[in-house]
Amino acid sequence: MATEAAVTISKMLETLPEHFTDQVVEHIREYIEELKDEARWNNSFSKTQGKLAAAARQVRREIKEGKSAPLDIEEL
Repeated sequence: MATEAAVTISKMLETLPEHFTDQVVEHIREYIEELKDEARWNNSFSKTQGKLAAAARQVRREIKEGKSAPLDIEEL
């Protein structure tokens, strides 16, 4: 079942010459792929966020205990 937004886009596309329609469809296809990729990234990140936070806490503790030093990017 088409949503109201999909129907609106379809009606808008009907008013364009075919070569413009093809361009619009390609842009929409690329945009949808970007959205899917971002959703996959967000899902992956949310699954590892706890591990990243734990690693950051460990590094801060090691720096405080003198076991590690902060990375100086200027020295690289």
